[in-house]
Amino acid sequence: MTDSPVHAELDRLADLAAGRVVAWRRHLHRHPELSNREEGTARLIAGHLRSLGLDEVRTGIAGHGVVGVLRGTAGGGGGRVVALRADTDALPVRDLCGEEFASRVVDADYPGGPFPVSHACGHDCHTAMLMGAATVLSEVRDRLPGTVLFVFQPAEEGPPVAESGGARAMVEAGAFAGPVPTMAFGMHVTPYPKGYVGYRAGVQYGASVLVRITLTGKQVHGSTPWQGVDPMPAAGAVLTGIGQLYRQVSAFDPVTVTIGHVEDVGRFNVIGETVTLWGTVRCAAESGMAEVQDRLRRLAEHSAAAYGATAEVSYLQPVPPVRNTTPWVEAALPTLRRVAGPERVAETGTTLGYDDVSELVSRFGGLYVMLGVQDAVLDADGRPVPEEGGRGLVINHNPRFYADDDTLVTGVRLHAHVAYDHLTGALLPAG
Repeated sequence: MTDSPVHAELDRLADLAAGRVVAWRRHLHRHPELSNREEGTARLIAGHLRSLGLDEVRTGIAGHGVVGVLRGTAGGGGGRVVALRADTDALPVRDLCGEEFASRVVDADYPGGPFPVSHACGHDCHTAMLMGAATVLSEVRDRLPGTVLFVFQPAEEGPPVAESGGARAMVEAGAFAGPVPTMAFGMHVTPYPKGYVGYRAGVQYGASVLVRITLTGKQVHGSTPWQGVDPMPAAGAVLTGIGQLYRQVSAFDPVTVTIGHVEDVGRFNVIGETVTLWGTVRCAAESGMAEVQDRLRRLAEHSAAAYGATAEVSYLQPVPPVRNTTPWVEAALPTLRRVAGPERVAETGTTLGYDDVSELVSRFGGLYVMLGVQDAVLDADGRPVPEEGGRGLVINHNPRFYADDDTLVTGVRLHAHVAYDHLTGALLPAG
């Protein structure tokens, strides 16, 4: 694939927008909002998209989702439509990134809160980069032979359990009914060398489901446990037994079961009636999800019965894996290498993180990649290790997660080049 004058123009416009992208990112980082509460974020996005003179700016989709529609005016293109996606929500995690724009937000009203709130997963970067891409592509409308959808998706981290939200909710709300994408594309910032693009043919992110295990006994005074049924030992047995689930499924198909929150009702001298365990199941092979769920349900029910309690297991918010097909990856590699440089495009392994962009990639085709934003180098085995004298490697969802501002322009260029190449027919799977 040879470079064209349009590619050079996209790069020039991205460089011009870089300062605004950094400013947007820092503003969003300072003002994070939890899943299904992204009101201010959506307002900022919609205001900017309207200022660009797009053909449409749709708001209020599946909560606070925003979709901007840019219809190119160049001839040809075969009616192709590319959906560029960014997620907008933050996490209930303290912000210890150490920057002057660190978040001090606390959401006192969120279900289960109050929570400190921060962009410890980099969605502020994703949103700012896509706003930048909209800025760039709107300037070359006359050279786009197709349509670009700028998709700003809320609740990627999962809405409160009593609410709906996320990518599937946007699909069900008709966000992609007209025009229908012929490709979906996005990226996730990650602890990888700055400016590197990581890709994988096959499962990039695993399948996920939220699990809620409610153990019920009989409430009684702490001084007379024999007069009630204590659900706490049953909870302990479930937590211990989860470690044996890994021995009951194939070791060659990665699986993880994590309980991240234990919730009880009572006080120090009361044996409460219920204990609720909240967690997540992740599988690299989606076919193994049903078996893990069945075994976890059996473990909970039998452990509870052994202590005279009962267990109710619920599986909520299922998300399919992000699976990049080989034809789409092969079609995109020339674009990725043009943007990042051939030496900065590397194949990565599977991760059991999840991303509900899978709802879009599986429906419309396309791919999802990773963008390195930290002080790292690759070792001889291709694994990221800390760069000497740098800030180290800090995984997403850690309070100290950080992202390099200067790398964001690479994300803007990736969005813009992928969009142009797809619309012109240069980025299409063979066959």
